[in-house]
Amino acid sequence: MKFTALVAFIKSEEEEEAIKVAKEEGAGSVTIISGKTIGLEEKKIFFGLTLEENVSILIFILPIRLSRKVMRSLRSSLDLDNIENRGLIFSIPLSHVAGLDFKELQNFEDNIKTML
Repeated sequence: MKFTALVAFIKSEEEEEAIKVAKEEGAGSVTIISGKTIGLEEKKIFFGLTLEENVSILIFILPIRLSRKVMRSLRSSLDLDNIENRGLIFSIPLSHVAGLDFKELQNFEDNIKTML
C-alpha cells in the first residue's frame, strides 16, 4: 500500500471543522502544529501590537486513494479555492513508512476495499 502525507495549512478557527471533515472521509489520526502566517503585506498594527493570523498545520498519513478523497472534501468544505481564505493543502508521496497503528492500517484497508 502506498502512502502520502496530506498537509493542510488552515486558519486555527477552522481546525475542528477540518478534522471532522477528514474523519468523515476515513482519515484516522492527525498531527496538529500551531503557527503564524507571515505574508508579503505589512501586518496591521493596533496600539503598537502586531495582529498576526494564527494557523493550524494538520498532517495526515493516508493511503494515496484516501488522501485524494480527503483533500477534495477539505478543499470544498473550507473553501480553499477562495483567494480570501488563505488556506493551503498539498500532499507529499512517502516512500517508507513505519510506526502506523495496526488498527488504523486495518481501517485503511477496509476503506480501500469499499472504494473498489
